[in-house]
Amino acid sequence: MNITIIGTGYVGLVSGTCFSEMGNKVTCVDIDTNKIDQLKKGIVPIYEPGLEAMVLKNKTNGNLFFTTDFKAALAATEMVFIAVGTPMGADGAADLQYVLAVAKSIGDVMDKHLIVVDKSTVPVGTADKVKAAIQKQLDKRGSALTFDVVSNPEFLKEGAAIADFMKPDRVVIGAESPYATDKIKQLYTPFLMNHERMIVMDIRSAEMTKYAANAMLATKISFMNEVANICERAGADVNQVRIGIGSDKRIGYSFIYPGSGYGGSCFPKDVKALQKMATEKGYKAQLITAVEDVNDRQKLIIAHKIIKRFGEDLSGKTFALWGLAFKPETDDMREAPAIDVVKALTKRGAQIKAYDPKAMTEAQSFYLKDIKNIQYCDTKEACLPQADALILLTEWKAFRSPDFTFIKNQLKNPIIFDGRNQYHSFGLKEKGFEYWQIGKNSSLKDE
Repeated sequence: MNITIIGTGYVGLVSGTCFSEMGNKVTCVDIDTNKIDQLKKGIVPIYEPGLEAMVLKNKTNGNLFFTTDFKAALAATEMVFIAVGTPMGADGAADLQYVLAVAKSIGDVMDKHLIVVDKSTVPVGTADKVKAAIQKQLDKRGSALTFDVVSNPEFLKEGAAIADFMKPDRVVIGAESPYATDKIKQLYTPFLMNHERMIVMDIRSAEMTKYAANAMLATKISFMNEVANICERAGADVNQVRIGIGSDKRIGYSFIYPGSGYGGSCFPKDVKALQKMATEKGYKAQLITAVEDVNDRQKLIIAHKIIKRFGEDLSGKTFALWGLAFKPETDDMREAPAIDVVKALTKRGAQIKAYDPKAMTEAQSFYLKDIKNIQYCDTKEACLPQADALILLTEWKAFRSPDFTFIKNQLKNPIIFDGRNQYHSFGLKEKGFEYWQIGKNSSLKDE
């Protein structure tokens, strides 16, 4: 099948590459000339395990192409996926300007029947707007061409996106046309050979499914962090509570790990967008609002513990920081707890020595570029000498089982602030450490 993907960001590049892996001819389009030039050379602008190798393989095999020529790409396709960004607007709603600009361009240049697929995460009702934008341009041209609009939300986890796409839990299709539904089914059939996981529904329900899924997962995270904070004040151990409730099959263990809150490109944006959508429909989404409020507070929980331990004035204090990305196996720092923690500590005079396997360029060039009191180290060990404490904020595999004797000998004080509760079972107090974690230490006043 000949497919065009508009947008070579995270969703567009992963989707296009995985479709090409199954033998489809895929053309990825972007207005960013530099990005397209780099992709043509096999240089992938984002880190995602397995993505670069798959891009190079399919580019070499003649299944994957990159271009800035929108019109030429549409001329050779039967299906076009819109996978451009939907950033959060000032009012919290998803900004659809890029989606609708693509729809307008489709209406301007299409020369045959097309299936237009919304792959971007968009609010309920977006398909109607896309349809109207395309039809308006066709009417201006006096064209009688027809088209279908389909919603096909993505459910990719950063750090595991290739596996998620190649072996999906489900493929959700929102469509009105039997023809379009059948074509999408044909496209996805190679990904679903072992299990039938295709779910067909109306377009608005498909659009809502993505928001509901992310909001549900964010709710589990905030709920567990709320429980952790109660445990801390009540003298319970949240790590044991997690095991106790996770053993209930109705709850399960996924997304109930206490920590420093969620971040990334999806959960924060989608939770806010769902709130905004509810408000626009005249409904006050109290639970969704609380999920965000809890998360905003949780991002600073480790900073508050450090201030409790060392005082408000952190001048002369140096902290080793392991982890900048919002989660392991990605270089994505959008809404990462590390941003809040670093700013809170350096504002009080602290020096930070940071290491992350993939996200340091992102931190230096954008997210923490204005922070003066931060040094980026080449290894995790280089952060440690004479630091007043070690802070863990991202659970990379490289951090999961370190040499604690080495850490203790390198630090000025044997203190660890664990923002992901990775070390709670290592017996660190018996090893001579002062160990601060989420949901078990001495009571903290509410901030």
